[in-house]
Amino acid sequence: MAWIDWPVTALGVAVVLVALRDIFHTLWHPSGRGTISTRVMASVWRLARWRRDRGSGGVLSGPVAVAAVIGVWVALLVGGGALVYAPHLPEGFQFQSGLDVTARSDVLDAVYLSSVTLATLGFGDVVPVAGWLRIAVPVQALIGFGLLTASVTWVLQLYPALLRRRTLAVRLAQLRTVSPEELLHDPGSAAAAVLHELAAGLAQARVDLTQYTETFYFRDGDEEAALPAMISVAGSLAAAGSAAPRSDVRVAAAVLRGSIDDFARVLDEQFLHDGGSTADVLLAYGRAHHYARSS
Repeated sequence: MAWIDWPVTALGVAVVLVALRDIFHTLWHPSGRGTISTRVMASVWRLARWRRDRGSGGVLSGPVAVAAVIGVWVALLVGGGALVYAPHLPEGFQFQSGLDVTARSDVLDAVYLSSVTLATLGFGDVVPVAGWLRIAVPVQALIGFGLLTASVTWVLQLYPALLRRRTLAVRLAQLRTVSPEELLHDPGSAAAAVLHELAAGLAQARVDLTQYTETFYFRDGDEEAALPAMISVAGSLAAAGSAAPRSDVRVAAAVLRGSIDDFARVLDEQFLHDGGSTADVLLAYGRAHHYARSS
């Protein structure tokens, strides 16, 4: 065995650990921000900008970004596994009878073995015989099973968060048809309850944006279901409510204003880096998703 074999194996283990760290930080860490996944999603978002510049295009950038992240994870795990196995082929493995070992490529065999192991296919045509490899191969299979389960769970978690965001946007679009003064200055209206409802919806959107940062890269084709297009309605209601004659409406308006400011702060810190006022950040949010800010 050449002296370089074990350093190559160690490099493969390091690549696998990097992938696992990113998977953990993306799927299970409270911040939901893996280094690799964040860069991949941001890159897909930038590449899709020309579609957004054409109007309704670019709505697939979110799903494509998620698929790209999963693809990068798979590539890292397959590549890392191949680096682990390649230096120990063919002597560390037993090949099925009928396979000509001398006519085969160790690199291609390592990639093949890593791929079928990660996919938990278990064809059995290449079997580890070295003791540590008999542990490493099943461990990679467990990682592959865990990645499949985690990826499905990730997708299933994203869409409820997107649904909550779209529901809030539709609610704002409905309120846009009503004059803020008429709603908030009518003594018999349920204005305070409406403002508290919007504040709660924005607080939930803020939590979702922190926990599932990937949702930022999902663009909605329907403007009335797009929070970047409708969030200015909440600002108008908060401004009008601050001058309402009833104290409960003024309090509810202040709560809503706080929710808007907090949502804008998270947007700016994690994605936009505009550094301006809440109004500037929300305007940048609309521009990023190719929506003009609603009046």
